[in-house]
Amino acid sequence: MLRVALRWNSIWRPMASLPLTPFTCQNLHTLNPRPRCRTFKLFCRPSSSAVAHTSPPLSGDLDRYLRCSMPQNSPLRVAVLVSGGVDSSVALRLLHAAGHSCTAFYLKIWFQEDFENFWSECPWEDDLKYAKDVCNQVDVPLEVVHLTDEYWNNVVSYLIEEYSSGRTPNPDVLCNTRIKFGAFLDAIGGMGFDYVASGHYANVIHPCSDRRDEPSVLELSQDMVKDQTYFLSHLSQSQLKQLLFPLGCIPKDEVRKLATKFDLPNKDRKDSQGICFLGKIRFSEFVARHIGEREGVILEAETGDFLGKHRGFWFYTIGQRQGLRLPGGPWYVVEKDVKNNVVFVSRNYFSFDKRRRVFRVGSFKWLSGLPPGQTTQLQCKVRHGPGFYDCSLQMEVEADGQCHSAVVRISEDDQGLAAGQFAAFYEGRTCIGSGVILEFWDDQSFPVCTKALEIARMEDKSKIGNPVKIKVKPDNPQEVCDSAELASKTSQGNKKLKSCWH
Repeated sequence: MLRVALRWNSIWRPMASLPLTPFTCQNLHTLNPRPRCRTFKLFCRPSSSAVAHTSPPLSGDLDRYLRCSMPQNSPLRVAVLVSGGVDSSVALRLLHAAGHSCTAFYLKIWFQEDFENFWSECPWEDDLKYAKDVCNQVDVPLEVVHLTDEYWNNVVSYLIEEYSSGRTPNPDVLCNTRIKFGAFLDAIGGMGFDYVASGHYANVIHPCSDRRDEPSVLELSQDMVKDQTYFLSHLSQSQLKQLLFPLGCIPKDEVRKLATKFDLPNKDRKDSQGICFLGKIRFSEFVARHIGEREGVILEAETGDFLGKHRGFWFYTIGQRQGLRLPGGPWYVVEKDVKNNVVFVSRNYFSFDKRRRVFRVGSFKWLSGLPPGQTTQLQCKVRHGPGFYDCSLQMEVEADGQCHSAVVRISEDDQGLAAGQFAAFYEGRTCIGSGVILEFWDDQSFPVCTKALEIARMEDKSKIGNPVKIKVKPDNPQEVCDSAELASKTSQGNKKLKSCWH
């Protein structure tokens, strides 16, 4: 059994300055193991990882699915990330069918001792069993890579810091950038693999062999609903050049058919829907365990009415509807006062006068390594899904002469913009990069009336009294704040709210 000890830099740094610590094959073999050391465990023949497997003859109806698997006369050595799910399993079988020499890797990234009581069902054991069964069908070696500490130091710590600051990070983007195609790529960097593959729905176009100095390109997958370029938009060019996504040319329904054609053990298994690292742990339990709880008040943004209490602003994100437990809704979270632990809500979230078309983005990472040449005819995604906005970027040049942030203008209203989330940018079908949405995008954030702002600043919230009896939603929500105050929200109300954050 191959046994390799790993070690990782435990120092957390902000996103804009987080280069992953380089790893080499020599590092892997020379580092001293620590207690509860991480290992590579080989479940199939140790010697077979360097042997090209002979693929059975391809039937004509399978050839058309191999366009994103780089079939060629000289087989490649490909490290394939498998999760036990259908997508990664079909990706593995397509690469095998294309004639490549594959080694499968299962990343075990989440097992903190603090969560032992949540792991009674051992959700990862089912995943690993399916992965092993899929690999055994075609005699592909499978290795388990323990990256628990790497995940904690480079993803979970960042999530905790962001939620504690009132922002809403995206763990799936971070997992791809820092773990699956970060720590893992570095860990196998000296092992002779030509590419790393996974079951992501995206398409990487690599330059011809005689043009290796040209950049690789990330394009939308054929399935626009399942497309995952948003989650891959913060990769670097050096990461992208090492990747293959065999499912980028195939719609999801066809992937299911291929699973049946290959008679995969998990062909009928449901797709996972949760945040990448939580498994069966509820998100609220994770937040409560690592950030804690602190009672605060919920105020109606338009009236300042005291509606109820909450467990801490970090449990809520802008646009959230579920979990407020207020009658007479639907209610939406529209603003948060981090300094005073106050959540502002409204039933009038989608009204016309609360437009959100302009916001600021920072911490850019461009997949080509350079910002786009033109910034006026781009498309933008502010969340995973098939929807795009036409957009333009106004780059902001700072003292060092670099453009670290930009003002983004989108073509339609979007009222779910949340600080900490990613905005991904596209030129046609090409994803060109992404950045992080910053705290304040313009002076058009949701209007919070003066009364609500004054109550939020009260040190002794017990003086507020009891929550009001919530009435049926009125036709005119301006019960306390008059129309003149709402009309001047950009010059007065928002400045008062901003002062609470500093």
